[in-house]
Amino acid sequence: MRLILPMAALALLAAPVHGQTVPSPPATASVTPPTAPAAPVAPHPHVTMDERFTKANTTHDGHLTLAQAKLGYAMVAKHFTEIDAKGRGYVTEDDIHAWEKAERDRHHTAQQPTAPPPKT
Repeated sequence: MRLILPMAALALLAAPVHGQTVPSPPATASVTPPTAPAAPVAPHPHVTMDERFTKANTTHDGHLTLAQAKLGYAMVAKHFTEIDAKGRGYVTEDDIHAWEKAERDRHHTAQQPTAPPPKT
């Protein structure tokens, strides 16, 4: 008697599952084999400022014009008038180094907390 009640409950629970059918895949469906994982992507090589300048300076005269900067050195093109403070129409590597140093100094100075006003 103890086994009849659990068996009946099990039969009732299994009946809806037994009545369901699993649809088969359509005949035209093809099974694709799993693909191999993609090869790891190599990290982007770091290009130094000097390498960027050399590549952008297509005339190899040490003078980077705005047109050359627009084609190969976007950061310099964006700040060209600031870097070319003397208004020569070109910048050199030294000009870029000096401008970047001045920008770093200006940024760090702006980050420094100001001293509180003296107490009276």
